[in-house]
Amino acid sequence: QVQLVESGGGLVQPGGSLRLSCAASGFNLDYYAIGWFRQAPGKEREGVLCISSKYSSDEISYYLDSVKGRFTIARDNFKNTVYLQMSSLQPEDTAVYYCVRGRRCNSVGDAWGQGTQVTVSS
Repeated sequence: QVQLVESGGGLVQPGGSLRLSCAASGFNLDYYAIGWFRQAPGKEREGVLCISSKYSSDEISYYLDSVKGRFTIARDNFKNTVYLQMSSLQPEDTAVYYCVRGRRCNSVGDAWGQGTQVTVSS
């Protein structure tokens, strides 16, 4: 059974950092791209960034310009986990964050995690 489970969310002050994890099971992560999406209250879901499969050289694609220089993504294929490292967090980064699977970063969406809440507030 394909599963994606996010963890690591929480409350952080503006300017702080947080690392989210996406643990994958039921499939070989090497062959898949993993993207991170987010949805803030009252807003549409938006893509944040994505890492391509191991066989596409782990290329990173940003869906959202506002996170460039602040967010990065990495995979640990031995642990079957993808990480979203977030720094310089701002209140507008408050959202539920989801990891999403696909064959390529321009076609993620065939499996979603349940999401983890990130709240940036003083």
